[in-house]
Amino acid sequence: MSDGRAGIEAQVVGLSDAIARLVPCEITVKRVGWKGRTGRLPWWLNLLPRRWMTPDSGIPRGKGEDWPDLWIAAGRATLPLSIRARRWSGGKTYVVQIQDPRVPPQMFDLVIPPRHDRLSGDNVFPITGSPHRVTPARLATEYQAFKALIDPLPRPRVAVLVGGKSKAFDLSSERAAQIAHAIQIPLEQDGGALLMTFSRRTPEPARALMAARLRHLPGLIWPDGAGADPGQNPYFAFLAAADYILVTEDSTNMATEAASTGKPVFVLKMDGQSLKFRLFHEELEGLGAARPYGGAFHGWTYAPVNETDRAAREVLRRIGVEVPEPPVEAPAVEAPKPKRKPRAKKVETTAETSPAPKPRKPRATKAKA
Repeated sequence: MSDGRAGIEAQVVGLSDAIARLVPCEITVKRVGWKGRTGRLPWWLNLLPRRWMTPDSGIPRGKGEDWPDLWIAAGRATLPLSIRARRWSGGKTYVVQIQDPRVPPQMFDLVIPPRHDRLSGDNVFPITGSPHRVTPARLATEYQAFKALIDPLPRPRVAVLVGGKSKAFDLSSERAAQIAHAIQIPLEQDGGALLMTFSRRTPEPARALMAARLRHLPGLIWPDGAGADPGQNPYFAFLAAADYILVTEDSTNMATEAASTGKPVFVLKMDGQSLKFRLFHEELEGLGAARPYGGAFHGWTYAPVNETDRAAREVLRRIGVEVPEPPVEAPAVEAPKPKRKPRAKKVETTAETSPAPKPRKPRATKAKA
């Protein structure tokens, strides 16, 4: 259940898919819509949500209807429904709300916020970043669709994921020029290929400027402004093909998805600042996944950040569904080295151990007249 925005829907679908990978289940995606300006109202002013929902929302309207076992929702537009879903379903539906709902968590069965929102409670399960749709299988499948375009490109391949304007951040033309220059220099000096993708939030002047500055490099830019088909988004293929991943600091989703690959992630500075995002990026740095971009590419290793699967297992645990724990690889144990026989200690002769010299007899002296 979401309001249809791509970033919000990716989180609920990502968590739902993770649950479906663990237990057999059927997933139905619903997009809530509100008549008139009802959707702009605070949740506590929407007193009659059933009356103001659009017909295509597809929400059950009575206890006898087919309510789901799990209700997974995200976004402010879903709050008037999520806080009533348990009562409307007669207690059948277990309600999971992703993100910080900014209402008392007790209104839901389980809340899964990002850890940097600093929300706590008995029914709160914080995770690093946000649930997402990235899995090794999906990356491999998506890569095949662009294999013919990507395989001839030289290495290292650098994926650049560009966000845009949000409440806390913006991407001015000046900042876009700085980012483009910082990417261009190492690729020109050391070689490699660029795999760049823009989001729907990227301001057009910034997108056009970056594309113009970097188009001469080997690689792919999507969309390139030349009538590219919006349906052929190579985002996941870029993640699969990249040796390094650069992501602007405005998006929790993109950074979390990049960190799930186990590849080095560099964070690009934008205009603006946010304490929550600073805490989030520090969390990724603590996990060894991300570092600020300083104008050069270098590699390191870390365990892929797999918080979506961990959240899915917690949901199933809370509703009483047992699933086997993921296999844990035992750390490699080195064989003990054979002990060497102790060497005999050499005793060096020193002044203390040398025999004392014999005392000399004093010379006889003649008496003077």
